[in-house]
Amino acid sequence: MYLTNQIANYPQALERAQTIRLLVLDVDGVLTDGSLFISPDGFEHIKVFNSLDGHGIKLLIENGIQCAIISGRDSEMVKARASALGIEHVFLGVKDKLVVFESLRNTLDLTYSACAAMGDDWPDLSVLSRVGLPVAPAQAHYEVLKIARYVTSESGGNGAVREVCDLILKAQDKYDLLLKQAL
Repeated sequence: MYLTNQIANYPQALERAQTIRLLVLDVDGVLTDGSLFISPDGFEHIKVFNSLDGHGIKLLIENGIQCAIISGRDSEMVKARASALGIEHVFLGVKDKLVVFESLRNTLDLTYSACAAMGDDWPDLSVLSRVGLPVAPAQAHYEVLKIARYVTSESGGNGAVREVCDLILKAQDKYDLLLKQAL
């Protein structure tokens, strides 16, 4: 992929990724490209997800790294996608992401340094500013890019989450074995 070149730009990311036990993801602008398709009835009927991201999430979960979704929007499509990927921790329609994150972190008994989060806009800043590995997709808002310890080469919905999954797997010495098994 493109991960090797990115690591040169963010050398501390590989070290921080070694201890990650939880990856928290936003949806719009992270798992999707951020586009909202609103029909005349005022409802969203379509969300487009990237299969590379999905496979990366599955690889993390299969290797003992928990994944969570915390989103300000409520969406049946996100619920269905999360279920298909095996994501157990799904919080939708959240007004204060930090409150939900802190509750999840305490429930899972994790330190901040054991948590990574990926977000693209202001509602994600409170969580991103506390985790051990704050990540932003390439197109994230400037304020998010400023605090990110890793910025993906791809934008949200285009494989950015897979980049982070690969980073974590490489940092924890699991990537090469998984790749070998796939061959």
